[in-house]
Amino acid sequence: MMSRNEGHFRGYALMPTGFFDATVSWRGGRIDRIEGAPVSEAEVVESRAAFAVPGFVDTHVHGGKGCDFMDGGDAALRIARAHAQFGTTAMLATTLTAPEPELVAAFKGVRAAIDASSSGAATILGVHLEGPFINPSKLGAQPDFARGGDVAEIARLHAIAPIRVITLAPELPGHDALIDGLNAQGFKVQIGHSNASYEQAAAALKRGALGITHVFNAMSGLHHREPGVVGAALAHAIHAEVIVDTIHVHPGAIRVALRCIPGAFCVTDATAATGMPDGSYQLGSHSVHKCLGAVRLADGTLAGSALTMDQAFRNLVQVLGLSYAQASALTATRAANYLGLTDRGVLAVGAWADVVVFDANLQLQRVLAAGLDVQGIE
Repeated sequence: MMSRNEGHFRGYALMPTGFFDATVSWRGGRIDRIEGAPVSEAEVVESRAAFAVPGFVDTHVHGGKGCDFMDGGDAALRIARAHAQFGTTAMLATTLTAPEPELVAAFKGVRAAIDASSSGAATILGVHLEGPFINPSKLGAQPDFARGGDVAEIARLHAIAPIRVITLAPELPGHDALIDGLNAQGFKVQIGHSNASYEQAAAALKRGALGITHVFNAMSGLHHREPGVVGAALAHAIHAEVIVDTIHVHPGAIRVALRCIPGAFCVTDATAATGMPDGSYQLGSHSVHKCLGAVRLADGTLAGSALTMDQAFRNLVQVLGLSYAQASALTATRAANYLGLTDRGVLAVGAWADVVVFDANLQLQRVLAAGLDVQGIE
């Protein structure tokens, strides 16, 4: 008799080298055997059969199913379970700009969720600290608690739960040296919520900022005489988040980012409104409203998203015309690589058995997180 995290999938599966007609087996939550023969993606599409891709990796998630990571308590575990239902099997818990005591409460909730290691939930790999070290003129929907970088505050928070990514505005005083120090400590620094000039952003990328937070959004835009952060990103960045709901960024601009930034990957920027009906929700200290697929402040400013990773995959294929393999790289493999993970974002022997199964219409049929079936797939 098979244990709860021992099993197999038989059918078309996307491996690092392409699709295989294969049997993928796992034991103890990790893939231990793959047997099969290569097939073309065209054969998979023409067959109208179900197919498996690696579980999604989302580095920018604020909430879901009515919960926000800033709520603390058991919100983090609820969010991890909610996003697993949409195919996300690994994520970074993303905070909002807030006073330190509120961040501490959120970090404690994330720590509890990491320690709980709940079955059927996305693995929380750590924290994306989105602010508070951002430009107050580019808050977007962030609460107005922006402040200058504080190494001691980062250390206190990191001691509670591991910080993997830090978003900051490089133009703020002292942030050039801060980038150097954070790099030396192993944090991944991203430019975001920034009004930097092209020159300032390019210099930050040169000195070690590794990526761009939701490129195009909440940053100085591209003008042919003032290229801004967007221009620096397109000219120099290797990695960047892109919100592929086609609301935050026009499909044409998404194409530009994917053509210019070789390691670009998709994120949801999902909020508590994700997976919920239209109505009012909280985003940190802000009240936001979900309507027509978007989440906004009262003044109409976009406030995170209601995007799920399975919908991002569909948008990449059905709106942008990408292949399944390209969409999988953008929703799983590239983010895992960015985080330095070799055992997530791929279907390979030794990797975690994080598996998403789609039908021919790109609707979720099954999600496995560490070899265990996720319940309540929608």
